[in-house]
Amino acid sequence: MRKVLAAKLHGIHVTEANLHYHGSITLDPDHCQEAGILPMEFVEIWNKNSGARISTYVIFGARGSRCCVLNGAAARTCQAGDAIIVCSSTYVSQTQIVQLRPRILTFDRNNHVVDRLTYSVTRDDAERYRFEILGSSGDVKSIPLRTAEAN
Repeated sequence: MRKVLAAKLHGIHVTEANLHYHGSITLDPDHCQEAGILPMEFVEIWNKNSGARISTYVIFGARGSRCCVLNGAAARTCQAGDAIIVCSSTYVSQTQIVQLRPRILTFDRNNHVVDRLTYSVTRDDAERYRFEILGSSGDVKSIPLRTAEAN
């Protein structure tokens, strides 16, 4: 089994850091439901401003609040206004990777959803993996990475 991405909230902004609440991250259930993140699910959090990386579990805040609150010890890693990435993961066998379709939400400064993306892994006839980022209408959003050979 391999640990892979299951869902991602990319660039959501911290609305509050509450040191005196017992640990977790409080998120708007609307965002979590759309991405596929469950209450009490463990997530990885990466702070785009400071580079801090932590792991904690999700609790739901008020529906429609667009909240993103780091609680307890996690509050020491982020400040209100910081852009973070919240990722959940799952374990799959190598053959199951092509069935997975992680949902990614991107956000503006006020935590409104700006874009809805899906990651897709396929295999070609030669059994090579291909990775694409799909937009909400199914259009390919990914730009192939340049390699040293392409330069």
